[in-house]
Amino acid sequence: MHKFEKLKIWQKAMDLTVDVYKATEKFPVDERFGLTSQMRRCSVSIPSNIAEGSGRNSNPQFNQFLGIANGSTSELIIQTFLSERLGLLGTETMRTLVEQCVEISNMNYGLQKSLK
Repeated sequence: MHKFEKLKIWQKAMDLTVDVYKATEKFPVDERFGLTSQMRRCSVSIPSNIAEGSGRNSNPQFNQFLGIANGSTSELIIQTFLSERLGLLGTETMRTLVEQCVEISNMNYGLQKSLK
């Protein structure tokens, strides 16, 4: 069992989640149940799955939840690109969010590799 609060990847995923919430605050009301909701749910899923997996009884189970977190990270990247294309996010905000996602994804792969 790992203490998820001490994991750097979890801390960075929490920072990303806060940044996604702030970025989507300015989305139009008609996106409340569209991209706003989807991006927020994806971002929350990342640290949530890291935390849930860290509380499991084995490294293979932790690895499985890290895989789910990585899927959510990839999904968030696509939604961030789409939001920029639709003019809902500025290019700089899009780049910052994507860079955070890529960093978390790279950390995730490294952690998964260390668990095998």
